[in-house]
Amino acid sequence: MSRIAFFCIPAWGHTNPTVEVVRQLTAMGHLIRYYSFEPFREKLESAGAEVICCDEALPPQPKNLDKKVGRDFAALVEMVTETTLTLEEKVCRELEEFRPNVIVSDSVCFWGKLFAKKLGIPYVCSTTTFAFNQQSAARMKPKTGELLRSLLGMPRISRKMALLRRHGYPVDQVTDLLQNDNETNTIVYTSRAFQPMAETFSERYAFVGPSLPEREERVTKRSRPLVYISLGTVIHDRKRFCKNCAAALTGMDADAVLSVGTADNLEALGSLPSNIRAEERVDQLAVLQQADVFLTHCGMNSASEAIWYGVPTVLDPQQSEEAAVAARIEELGMGLRLRAETPDDIRKALETVLTNPVYKERTERIARSFREAGGAKTAAEYILSCCER
Repeated sequence: MSRIAFFCIPAWGHTNPTVEVVRQLTAMGHLIRYYSFEPFREKLESAGAEVICCDEALPPQPKNLDKKVGRDFAALVEMVTETTLTLEEKVCRELEEFRPNVIVSDSVCFWGKLFAKKLGIPYVCSTTTFAFNQQSAARMKPKTGELLRSLLGMPRISRKMALLRRHGYPVDQVTDLLQNDNETNTIVYTSRAFQPMAETFSERYAFVGPSLPEREERVTKRSRPLVYISLGTVIHDRKRFCKNCAAALTGMDADAVLSVGTADNLEALGSLPSNIRAEERVDQLAVLQQADVFLTHCGMNSASEAIWYGVPTVLDPQQSEEAAVAARIEELGMGLRLRAETPDDIRKALETVLTNPVYKERTERIARSFREAGGAKTAAEYILSCCER
């Protein structure tokens, strides 16, 4: 039996792919301790993990970091440093008692990586976005506002790097946190066929494909195409966008499901035509099993789930990380970038993807690479192999 410690930030997009990996490992008889946060406790415990909640270690700020990760890197580094130093005494003591064979830490949960390095415990990086190195980083072109925030934030970042060094952590510069070299054991929840510049990553990178829960595949014959629209769980103030989507779909020869995020967005839609169903949240995997096109913000999880079910996409990224996913989907011919968020542009893009079979054919090709990659089972086996190194 191996003892494995997981670390993650308080963000669903970074936690969800690890849940099925935990389930696989605990089913195999291994002991999992997961350092996470209260909103994620129930889901992780249901997968078999012992959950240690670290909520009190977070500095005062919104606990869901999906938005922070993409838009304010200096704030993220500050949060990481403060959280690391707050947790340091307690977690290092617990890890020495628990004696994990390996630490698995999210690529943005830098404190897990720092603890592994300080204690000399084997480390596996869990990467829920594309794998990141100097070559692939060039593809993530930040928007002007993001670039300006990054430049203005560099003095704050430098101060935190110096503070970590004073506490014994081997970080000369911020890239020591961000990047893994080709000797770092790394799980990436996509396939080599989808990963940009996959040839630049060594065999230490295990491209395992999406880690999705097993569920019964539902095949329902439909008389009309189904359009699914969602911009994820983070950016909620999108009343105008939701209204424009409803206007675009009105009179369209298709049915539609809109996941609008909040009660305010739902209320703003008012009365809808019979072909449109709008809800605050939907069971995305269930909808994607039936969908013919997906208008998405291009979060890695949402994009991967769409590809898994062979659903071509209309792309509306909101930040640089999502833009990198959108660029790769465009490059592989699986989707079409939305030119503007007007009703006319939305409708034209949806109709183009629906009527051109090439988008679906190319999506299904990458879907096959996802299924062949092995998912959570392959990820679990890779982690166990790292325990033995």
